[in-house]
Amino acid sequence: MPFLAPPPLPPPEPPALVRTAAAPCDAATRARILAPAAPGAESVALTCSLRLGPEIHVTKRIVLEGGSASGITLDCAGATLGQAEPPPAPDAFALAIRSRPLPGGGFERPSGITVRDCRILGHVRIWGMGVNGQGAAVRDSSREPGHTERAQAAAPTEVAILGTTITALGHIPLYLGPGVTRVILQGSRLDGRSRSTALYLDAESAENRITDNDIATETGRELVAVDGSARNRITGNRFALRGQGGVRLYRNCGEGGTVRHQTPSDNVVTDNVFRGRGLFGSAPIVVNSRGGWRLYCGEDRGYPFGSSADDGDNGTGNVVEPNRVE
Repeated sequence: MPFLAPPPLPPPEPPALVRTAAAPCDAATRARILAPAAPGAESVALTCSLRLGPEIHVTKRIVLEGGSASGITLDCAGATLGQAEPPPAPDAFALAIRSRPLPGGGFERPSGITVRDCRILGHVRIWGMGVNGQGAAVRDSSREPGHTERAQAAAPTEVAILGTTITALGHIPLYLGPGVTRVILQGSRLDGRSRSTALYLDAESAENRITDNDIATETGRELVAVDGSARNRITGNRFALRGQGGVRLYRNCGEGGTVRHQTPSDNVVTDNVFRGRGLFGSAPIVVNSRGGWRLYCGEDRGYPFGSSADDGDNGTGNVVEPNRVE
């Protein structure tokens, strides 16, 4: 009998950061958050911990930005965030968790945030240097060595989204921007309709955990994109495919002139259930799904590293079984 090498071990769990809890919101702040959205007051910054309730509907967009958002717990206790009418624009995030650009350069990032038991209408985005891989600061950083480390140091980390439903209204319900690390999505549901994916893990992000969720968004492509993102754990989830793909691991070479440094490597995608593939549906999981075949792959040419030097996905060390297809 030929010798069969054992599968690679999953990556170790990252050390947890020490969290300092934010103070609860006072009555005036609570009133400002709960006031209806109006022209010129469509969004509100949250800098304190807040508990809501099942009969509450917050129509303002909530922003958690920079160090002042660190340690915040947003416990909706069944409350609804966001509004379905009018349909939100791509940059009208129901909940935004982002780093704050500093005047002298660099970014101040938030950490240790918990979002619990919410019903969110619209889309949620977490980002640091840029909202996506084509942001100007992301592109500039990508043209120098050490980009992965810079992107991760600039982006939010240690964010937990627990027991929450995000209902997409045309856009990606949950998007982790370049460099975002250690996000937990657990015991939650992604549904609604997205023209793209249900969950996007963008370039240079890492060590995120997607566990025990229902991923049921009606999408225009695969449900989960792992785009140059590494050391993530996608485990114990239930996917409603509707004939689309489930998880794709690749590297989006060159788009917008940004050099992608990190490969989609050392990810664990196991113990998930994929339903609704159909007779001719796409494969539930594909590793290295693009292989450098995109018209924009040459837009980052001229640098001796990353996707500029090699358009290939080059993912290695990924563990993608066992899973179940029904």
